[in-house]
Amino acid sequence: MFRNYFKTAWRSLRKNKLSSFINIGGLSVGMAVAMLIACWIYNEWSFDRQFQNYDRIAEVWEMYAGGHGAQHQLPAAVADELRAKYGSNFKQVFLSSQTRQHIFGVGEKKLVKSGRYMEPAGLDVLVPPMLQGDRLGLKDPHSILLSSSLAKALFAGSDPVGRILSMDDTVSVKVTGVYNDFPSNSTFKDVTFLAPWDLYEANDPETNSNRHSWGDNNWLTYVQLADNASLGKVSAKIRDIKRNNDPWIDSTGHNRNTTELFLHPMSRWHLYSDFSDGYNAGGRIRYVRLFGLIGVLVLLLACINFMNLSTARSEKRAREVGIRKVVGSLRGQLIAQFFSESLLVTFLALGIALGLVLLSMPFFNQLADTKISVPWKNPLWWMACIGFCLFTGLIAGSYPALYLSSFHPVKVLKGVFRAGRLASLPRKVLVVIQFTVSIAMIIGTIIVFRQVQYARSRPAGYDRGGLVMMQMHTKDIHDHFPAFRNALLRTGAIAEVAESIAPVTESWPFNGGLTWTGHHPTPTGDPDFSMKGVSQGYAKTVGLQITTGRDFRTDPTGADARTMVLNETALKAMGWKDPIGKTITWMNTNFTIIGVVKDVVMESPYESPIPALYYLAPFPMSNLTIRLNPLISPRAAVTQLGPLFARYSPAEPFDYKFVDEQYDAKFRDELRIGQLAGFFTALAILISCLGLFGLASFVAEQRIREIGVRKVLGASIFTLWKLLSKDFVLLVGLSCLIAIPIAAWLLSQWLQQFAYRTAISWWIFAAAGIAAIGITLLTVSFQAIKAATTNPVKSLRTE
Repeated sequence: MFRNYFKTAWRSLRKNKLSSFINIGGLSVGMAVAMLIACWIYNEWSFDRQFQNYDRIAEVWEMYAGGHGAQHQLPAAVADELRAKYGSNFKQVFLSSQTRQHIFGVGEKKLVKSGRYMEPAGLDVLVPPMLQGDRLGLKDPHSILLSSSLAKALFAGSDPVGRILSMDDTVSVKVTGVYNDFPSNSTFKDVTFLAPWDLYEANDPETNSNRHSWGDNNWLTYVQLADNASLGKVSAKIRDIKRNNDPWIDSTGHNRNTTELFLHPMSRWHLYSDFSDGYNAGGRIRYVRLFGLIGVLVLLLACINFMNLSTARSEKRAREVGIRKVVGSLRGQLIAQFFSESLLVTFLALGIALGLVLLSMPFFNQLADTKISVPWKNPLWWMACIGFCLFTGLIAGSYPALYLSSFHPVKVLKGVFRAGRLASLPRKVLVVIQFTVSIAMIIGTIIVFRQVQYARSRPAGYDRGGLVMMQMHTKDIHDHFPAFRNALLRTGAIAEVAESIAPVTESWPFNGGLTWTGHHPTPTGDPDFSMKGVSQGYAKTVGLQITTGRDFRTDPTGADARTMVLNETALKAMGWKDPIGKTITWMNTNFTIIGVVKDVVMESPYESPIPALYYLAPFPMSNLTIRLNPLISPRAAVTQLGPLFARYSPAEPFDYKFVDEQYDAKFRDELRIGQLAGFFTALAILISCLGLFGLASFVAEQRIREIGVRKVLGASIFTLWKLLSKDFVLLVGLSCLIAIPIAAWLLSQWLQQFAYRTAISWWIFAAAGIAAIGITLLTVSFQAIKAATTNPVKSLRTE
């Protein structure tokens, strides 16, 4: 019996090739989009879940005073305090460095790779999967664990355990183990080596000397909670640790340090990493929700197509139902027949969708900058696919199955059965929903791209063209900087060179310990300041624009050693009108203000600039910025620099980056969102147009006799085209009226997250509406003109 049902269903599909193509094609595209998005969401959701103690691991964060934000760089003393006074709440507490780069050398081979230093307890918490050796070997201060990829790159397949390699050409370490690379959906995905904390302190005197300091926010503190400990209660216990141990006493005797510590669980590291106004403001979770919504909407559009065409075609099968009932078919058998046809379409679409996913996955990974794959071995994946097919098939087949099977065969076969006046109303409602979604997606895509372009056109405050930056891993160039600079200038390839603590495109916020002339503490605390340590010539190299005062002098006597230059935002924060000669106290040292520069975009180009203070750093800095000679092509100029770097820093690979490329990378997330949204919007429009094309074909076929009569009576092709197109244009126009206010509200809410944001102009809505109506006319016109040009004799000869 079931074999007969599906055989009949297959014949029906072959008989109605156009509607079958639209149904299966549209549904398969919608399902493929939903599958791709589901794979991406699963990848985001499963971030860090590979760790054994995932639900008990947390990182200690600091909330800034007044809700100015939060940071996870803390003093090393925090970890010691947690172990000493709150140890019963934790199984483990350990310190980690931030991800750092080092030059690894084996013989002539040199590679720059990133990794972390950790206390031994860190390996007991993270439990990296060891392939060779033992993680306990890290208790030796001159040992190191390598990821399998780094071990393979350095030792070319030979056994690395027990081998000696150099770090930065200054320290030798012994490989005691090799671990499997952390997966791409892990916070530690870029960690290609793990080194002992003792080695970090031994090679960095500043780290060792500041181990018990409460004012040096440079390290990361992780914990594993005890089995009986509650994260919320432990957070409340440790809240005032830093405030009590690092008081900032003002002239009135009050402690101005209002910072609070809290535990940020591993389960929220990836998706909930943004903090604002004293609370967790989300993070990448907004993108998960956005694309989850897009996936649901695109799938909904495909289902609407399926349901629309299924119900439209089912009305033509009333005579078939009547004949089947006359020859003895029961209503239950008719219901099973219609459901089997619907399920056959959905499962055929599922097979095609899986093929589309396989073919498009490399493109999707490149577009989304991910490394995801289809979870073929996950039973939940197959349960979801089959469940969706059953749900869609039953919903789409319910109308013909339940409604048509109830017809009285006498009325149908005598020809007195007519679909009611409101029979087409559900299809019209679904068309309106379809185009409401499509128009809203068109508007959203335009707004996202406009926001990116608006931020890109924002003045950066310096000239990015011809600017090169490099990260230094040794002190060689710093120790011979004057000679190195002169050698570079003699080549004629550069205009200037300078050192800095942070790259040009980044800033490292600092909160606390600053006072200045006329400073009046507020209950909400002071804003975050970027303390930018630089060398002489930095402003000239980068192209900072000095508005008041002067730059640091290139003076070997060090007359400007205790001076500062501030930006315009810092000037406003301090409330000065004439800052020259004023004093700022930082780290118990007085600095005199000598100049003011225009604001520079160092962090997010979508946010307001943060207050920045530039000072001459008295210690080696790890970033080099070079202004190339504008009269020479950048690539040609860079080739002249390599030999000089090899001479002054032979252990350092000549690895450089253009600042304008790094600046463009700041737009990567929003640009990727725009590209993905544009891609899915195009598919949504395609699916909607397929459905519209199928409905136009059905309507033209349904009214073929009416069109023939009108042609005989003298109606023109234009009149008939207008007759057939009018209803669809009205439906799309109604969709515009619904979509525009909804899209305007949603996008205005999305733009609120950016301090520097574009305006939503009226022409965007007009363009989206015109585009939707234009696409509708193009889609419908083919069937309308085809019907209007048909010879009326063919349609009326049976009358």
